[in-house]
Amino acid sequence: MSVRIRLSRHGKKKAPFYRLVVADSHSPRDGRFIEILGTYNPITTPADIKVNNERAAYWLGKGATPSDTAKILLQKAGVLEAPVYEHVEPKAKLSKKAQAKAEAAAKEAAAQPAEAE
Repeated sequence: MSVRIRLSRHGKKKAPFYRLVVADSHSPRDGRFIEILGTYNPITTPADIKVNNERAAYWLGKGATPSDTAKILLQKAGVLEAPVYEHVEPKAKLSKKAQAKAEAAAKEAAAQPAEAE
């Protein structure tokens, strides 16, 4: 049995309210679940996220895979670590015209503070 951590939709029409649940991957979205881990209310500003961190960590340790949205919510709640992205230089090079424009703009920017003094 593969277990997923995902959202189950509740609330009225046009006013969603979600529960973060652990469920079998074959059960329907709002159907049978194993355990409720928390709630998510996107209507409030800022969005209200409540998660039982201990139980979420337990299920992740047992091999439960979170859905994309559940993963983001668990990262915001502090259960999972958010990925750190490093700056990568673009591979494409500027054309000669664009490179000349960029150099001219840099020279202009360097010359302006000298004139102001």
